[in-house]
Amino acid sequence: MSTIMDVLVVDDEALARERLVRMISRMDECEVVAQAAGAEEALKAVADQGPDVVLMDISMPGEDGLSAARRISSMQNPPAVVFCTAYDKHAVEAFEAQAVGYLLKPVRQEQLEEVLHNARKLNRMQIAALDDISKTENVNVRKHISAKTRRGVELIPIDDIFYFLADQKYVTVYHRGGETLIDDTLKELEGEFETSFIRIHRNALVARDYVEGMERAGEGHYVMRLRDSEEKPIVSRRHVSRIRTLLAEM
Repeated sequence: MSTIMDVLVVDDEALARERLVRMISRMDECEVVAQAAGAEEALKAVADQGPDVVLMDISMPGEDGLSAARRISSMQNPPAVVFCTAYDKHAVEAFEAQAVGYLLKPVRQEQLEEVLHNARKLNRMQIAALDDISKTENVNVRKHISAKTRRGVELIPIDDIFYFLADQKYVTVYHRGGETLIDDTLKELEGEFETSFIRIHRNALVARDYVEGMERAGEGHYVMRLRDSEEKPIVSRRHVSRIRTLLAEM
């Protein structure tokens, strides 16, 4: 990418576009090169202007932003796509459409600056590589867990998750980026990721890929030892025998 990042703003509401344009104008490293009110107009602008990043609404008349993003990702040398939307329910779909960011309206200046800064880290070749990978993966299996945080919606890669821990009505994800509360239940997660996560306790699921072993923690208790993590979730006694068998097979 060049020093200045070229941005295309796509939203069917003129006021929303104007607000984003004003916010971007305050950023020295970014410049709005075009605006679009719908999917077809956006696709034409991408072809004509070759922006580095597309800021796009999801809910638009006619073809929605998710569909448009999939078409953009299939282009040669596609730009990065960041969604700006009033709804958080499309977060996982957004990533599957190759979005590199997801902002909830009303967008705040600091959030916009952060997501555009992160978008700079993905060059166009990397974006195209992500698209090639997505075409070979099963789109019915989530590759990310979505969580509502103070910054909006956070997408946590499944491959970065060490384990899930339930505490009353909440589930905490322990991952490479820290700890995050999510809305999913442990039962739902176990059913969806049964091939990649192991139940070690009534309140815990650990990622198979990070399991290094099981060790005694004193007084008959056992804990799991996880690669790249200092966390050692407890293994309940009823699961010890089964975990030993699984570890022998791994």
